[in-house]
Amino acid sequence: MSRTPDLAAADAFVWRTARLLERHRYAYLFHGGSPEAVLAALRPYQNPDGGFGNALEPDARGAASQPAHVHFALQVLDEIGRLHDPMVPRALDYLAAVTAADGGVPMALRTIRQAPRAPWWDAEEEAPPGGLLPTAGIAGLLLAHGVDHPWLDGATAFCWREIAALTHTHPYEVDFCLAFLDRAPDRGRAEREAERLGRLVRAQRLVALDRDAVDVPPGYAPGEVHTPLDYAPTPASLARRWFSDAEIERSLDALAAAQGEDGGWHFNWRDWNPATTLEWRGCVTLRALTTLRAYGRLPA
Repeated sequence: MSRTPDLAAADAFVWRTARLLERHRYAYLFHGGSPEAVLAALRPYQNPDGGFGNALEPDARGAASQPAHVHFALQVLDEIGRLHDPMVPRALDYLAAVTAADGGVPMALRTIRQAPRAPWWDAEEEAPPGGLLPTAGIAGLLLAHGVDHPWLDGATAFCWREIAALTHTHPYEVDFCLAFLDRAPDRGRAEREAERLGRLVRAQRLVALDRDAVDVPPGYAPGEVHTPLDYAPTPASLARRWFSDAEIERSLDALAAAQGEDGGWHFNWRDWNPATTLEWRGCVTLRALTTLRAYGRLPA
């Protein structure tokens, strides 16, 4: 029997504990709320340089703009169908100013060191190289919405080149690769790269089909694993082809069963700060609910 979540409990959890931004996102996604309210909650995170900061991505607590915060902002704008909002060209101008010579942007710049941050957030180099985190996620969102900006051509070329060169990876990098491949206009090329990436995920044991047969990379928290639904949050994802119907159904049952007694979902990476714990739990609760809805697991 398929499990279904307790929506009333999830609703109470969001209103009781989530940030204002996630409360407005939740209202938009599940109660017909206004996208304008989401935009109004997002705007204060944007800095005068066009980038986003101010702990928009909860693990980086500083005010300074970081490329990872831009990715978070664009995901929110994608969610409400507003990738053509005036905030976007300003953010892309910021990215153009911090892009590495290879055409990509790093997750974080050295300014990350000026404020509290999660232990895994750092930037040792004065001019860090670009990475698929977050370049692929950003480029994918822009391509999906036909956003026109000079930054995108170089970033797209970077993504294709770096994805094709992958011979060893990790779960979060795969997530960002898929965010690009799911939206890239060259569907044939995207499908071929996704198929190869899926084989790599299986070969490196980067998916928790059986927790006794998954490798947790060095530096990760115990139990910090990816499930099929982390790679394929909707049936339309190219990663859905990597898994059998039975594997997806088991993963959906597990996701529904993971709802906490307080109505929210928990994350499985390291819990380092009480404030970020609540902020992230609001985010992952929205992610759990939207994934379950995409697969028809929410009650009508």
